[in-house]
This record gives sequence, structure tokens and C-alpha cells, in this order.
Amino acid sequence: MTREPGPSAHAATWSGIIGNMALAVIKTGAGYMANSKSLLADGLYSASEAASSLVGLFPSKSVRLKDKVQRERLREHARAARPGMTVLLAVLILMGGLQLAISALGTLSSDEIEAPGRSVLLIAVAALAVKEAIFQFQYRVFRKRNQSQAMSYALQHRRALYCSLIVLIGIIGSMAGEETGLNLLLYLDPITAILASGFIFYKGYRMIVDTVYGSLVQELEQEDATDFKETVQRVYGIITIEHLIAREQEHDVTIELVISVNPRISILEAQEIANRAKTLLLTRFSHVKEVQVQAVPYDPGYPYKSNHELPDHEATLIQ
Repeated sequence: MTREPGPSAHAATWSGIIGNMALAVIKTGAGYMANSKSLLADGLYSASEAASSLVGLFPSKSVRLKDKVQRERLREHARAARPGMTVLLAVLILMGGLQLAISALGTLSSDEIEAPGRSVLLIAVAALAVKEAIFQFQYRVFRKRNQSQAMSYALQHRRALYCSLIVLIGIIGSMAGEETGLNLLLYLDPITAILASGFIFYKGYRMIVDTVYGSLVQELEQEDATDFKETVQRVYGIITIEHLIAREQEHDVTIELVISVNPRISILEAQEIANRAKTLLLTRFSHVKEVQVQAVPYDPGYPYKSNHELPDHEATLIQ
């Protein structure tokens, strides 16, 4: 059983990826045509946001396969490939930010600086409005699923907003310098490009750090999984929880659960117990996306007798 509330977190995430990529193409294209270093930097930061969200979706591609062996194999390949993909994208982002900063410094040392045209200002304002609309949509979806993840997403978006506002100030200041004849204001565009490059460097740095030191962050800590265990233990028919792992994938949680049941019950009854546990987890926790449950016979181990070795009238295992 898989929960599919609408709109889903996957749809919200993909809307952000597509929106950021579209904004990146428009900003960088307009910035290159109008020779606006700050708008180029803002476009590169939008591209870095899209790349960061894209690699977050990468390891979850295999969870919908029906064959368990194939699903586990592809999942392991995805986990192994994700760090390399993330580092590669982060290096490209850092190189782009460095090249842009060097170009902006070269513009500052130049004697001839031109202010960007009015079209650049219109594009910057429109892009800011579109970005805010995407944020409002994503934030509402994430807040319904997980409050902490919504707050984390909001903090990330604030950095993007600060970057865009700095760029907008640089464009307006540079245009004002051309209109008023104050040549010093013309330097605001390359200066804000350097400041925006700092946001790009930080984005690439965080991507690498999260990959190198945060490879286990997706697997929830023991205390975070306690609520899941307590919920499962309420299900009638479950003797023990043999194994429970909760993994966080983007904005959803996937639970892998192994429970033990009375060895004398039928396979159908064991499956019904497993389905009750799965349904309870999906309905109790809105951010749980998928639950995989396996029921195994309870084995008390040596030197205790197992129920399947006892006659019917001696079976005393309590459900």
C-alpha cells in the first residue's frame, strides 16, 4: 500500500526542479545578452538549486519495482552512484561560480562599464515573482507532510531569495548610475555578481559536505524510529519486531519492517497481520510514503521449545 495524496511531494519537488531550470536558462541567457554579471550569477544559483533537488530524487527510482531482488540491487546501485553524481555537479557549480567571480573582477578593473538594459530588470523582477510562487506551492505541500522538512526547505529558499534580492539591488543601482551619471553606481552590477558567487560557492560546498559526511543522514536515528516501533507493537498478532529501518528520501519516509508472528498461524493470517501494521503506519504518519513488511515465524531460540514442536493443547504462546 502506497499513499498518494495530491499534490504529492514528488510533484512539488519536480515543479521546483523544472521551475529552477527554466529560470536558470532565462536568467543566464538574458544576463549573457545584456552583459549583466549579476543576473548570470543568479541564473547559476537557480541551476545549482535544481541540481541539488535532482540528486535528492536520484536514489528513489528503484522503490517502485515489484521484484524484491531487483529492487534491492537497483537501490544499492543508486546509493553508490549518488555520491559521484552529487560531487560531479557540485564541482561544476563551484567551477561556474569561480569563473563568474573572476569575470566580475575583470569587469571591475575595466575602465568601461555599461549598465544592463531595462529588459534585465524586468526579467529579474518576473523571475523573483515566479520563484516565490513556486516556493509557496512547495512549502504548502511539504508542510502538510512534515513540518520539520518544510522549515528546512524554507531556510534554503530564504538563501535563494537573498541572492535574488542582492542581484536586483545591483541591477537597479547600476541602471540608476547610468541615468544619474554617477559612475560609481555602475560597479554595483559586478559587485553583486561577486556576492552572488559567494552563495554559489556555499551551495556547492554544502552539496559536497552533505555527500561526504551525510551519507547516513537519510537513515533515521534510533530515537526517531521509536514512534514507528511503538505504533507497530500495538498491532494484535505481532510478537516482536525483528528489524525496522526508516529511511528518509527527499521529503518522504520509507520503512522496511520485519515482524515475528505465531508460527502456528497460516500464511494468510500472517499476511493480514503484516497488512494491518502497514496500514497503521501509513495512516498514523502522514510523511510515511511506503512500508515494506515481512512476517516471519517467531523463534524463541534454544533452550526454549518452539510452538511448532508442541501439541495443540500445550501451545501457550500469547497473541
